[in-house]
Amino acid sequence: MPTGTRLSGKIGLQFIRNYSSISDILDDHDLAALGDAYVNFVFSLALSKRLGKPVGKKVDSSTLASALRQADLRKLLPSRTDRHKQADAAESLIVYAWLDGEISLEETLRIMEKEVEAVEAFSLLLQRIYKSVSQKFAT
Repeated sequence: MPTGTRLSGKIGLQFIRNYSSISDILDDHDLAALGDAYVNFVFSLALSKRLGKPVGKKVDSSTLASALRQADLRKLLPSRTDRHKQADAAESLIVYAWLDGEISLEETLRIMEKEVEAVEAFSLLLQRIYKSVSQKFAT
């Protein structure tokens, strides 16, 4: 169930496509580029909150690929998908969910704060997002 208004429509982001499946979202390389920035921002914000001071960190591909596998979402990608493309898929799904109003920044931070380990935190986030987004594409 969506948590809020669709941000992409609210602020006029016409470049966000209407996707026909979760696979389409996971395979959108342009969306992954935006997702990379958003994932780094969210991670840095959660870490800053935990440490009590501003911190800027990048999330590496292996962390996101591991989180995708741990969330049991690897099965949604072709079998020969490398770690970098797995991370791209995670970034696409995370930013899509935020832009589409499926998850708010506040809820994302609450989920990220539950775990100290980044893989665990992103795995929980991906599970929550998948549960919500998959309902949109259920037939």
